[in-house]
Amino acid sequence: MPENHQISLKNQKLYKKASAPWKLEGEGIILVYKFSEKWLENHGDLPDHLKGNFKGGLGYLMLVNYKSSPVGLYKELLFIPGKFSLYNKQSITKIYVSTEVSTQNGRSNWGIPKQTLAISWEKNKGKELIQVTDGDKIAFSCEVNFGGIPFPLSTSFLPIDLHQRWDGVDFFTKPSGHGWGKLAKVKNINSDPDYFPDLTSKKPLFAVKISPFHIEFPKAKYAV
Repeated sequence: MPENHQISLKNQKLYKKASAPWKLEGEGIILVYKFSEKWLENHGDLPDHLKGNFKGGLGYLMLVNYKSSPVGLYKELLFIPGKFSLYNKQSITKIYVSTEVSTQNGRSNWGIPKQTLAISWEKNKGKELIQVTDGDKIAFSCEVNFGGIPFPLSTSFLPIDLHQRWDGVDFFTKPSGHGWGKLAKVKNINSDPDYFPDLTSKKPLFAVKISPFHIEFPKAKYAV
């Protein structure tokens, strides 16, 4: 890890360090989109270094319930708009996780800009209700139904090849994973634009529920 990044970590809270690679298992929901540059510039909550650099490709909204990880159980909501011309890679531009230990390790291992909020994931009568909250405020919520014949799914079909910038360091990571998917319908998506891009006006190309899945995040490569 670059020396300047190691120094910056001294100013963070003490936390359980869990170095990469990570192997994780759980269940997840992926909504696949195709965004326009104009929409992202106005509504995508992009960091400054990505503004004006959108290249296109598939965008993802992901909801994940990790049942096994090096830092224990946690839940996650994240947004990947697509590829950016800076390095011809994707970037996670917004992400919330339910534990602080996941937040701190995600930042230090891969430069992922995690923030910690409460996330609930309830299953009731064939529906899954997911909600991200900040105290009394609802940052994001949705309802998910799924069914049909399960099919194999992997990152070769929905690739993830990340560039993240954190504390002046560029991180490059290519996770790999596989699981079993079923087609899903996601209804009643609501998000507070102060917390997460408002996708209520955007229709996904398709959505899948993946359960179970296995994914590995390798050690990142760095550039300063």
